[in-house]
Amino acid sequence: MSQKVLLSSKEIHIILHRLACQLLENHLDFKDTVLVGLQPRGIFLAERLTKILKEEYGVKEINLGFLDITFYRDDFRRGEKTLEANTTRIDFLVDDKKVVFIDDVLYTGRSIRAALTAIQSFGRPKEIELLTLIDRRFSRHLPIQPNYRGRQVDAINEEKVKVMWEENDGQDLIYLVSK
Repeated sequence: MSQKVLLSSKEIHIILHRLACQLLENHLDFKDTVLVGLQPRGIFLAERLTKILKEEYGVKEINLGFLDITFYRDDFRRGEKTLEANTTRIDFLVDDKKVVFIDDVLYTGRSIRAALTAIQSFGRPKEIELLTLIDRRFSRHLPIQPNYRGRQVDAINEEKVKVMWEENDGQDLIYLVSK
């Protein structure tokens, strides 16, 4: 198995600031916008973006939630092992709000389809956007595209994108892993 570094810590830092600026440009004060990190790995990106928006760009208040999509996926019964749910934490209404789903890697689009179903339990959003750090553009099974993307990657065959976060993995780094 071989690993190739796709993005270094410095490159991730630059991309996060660009994504934060794009969000700020489109949502200004965030009074009508909520950010929702998709469990499990999208929460690290969502928290990091929220921190940048607040500390470096002066956004006073942002509603940030975490959405577990485990049992909304169309493939959750197909694996050998029993799946464990993550925590959903959405302590605000999404009715008539702009919702920005945040996930680390957009691959087949199935997670986003599940998130579209899951968010309906919390109200009817006015609009839904998607922000992803890595867009694996040749792997889509569903017609889903991000509104905000950090980097587009042409991963093929059995290649896998591995995102590491300082908060969880001890460092910020993104690899392309080949078997």
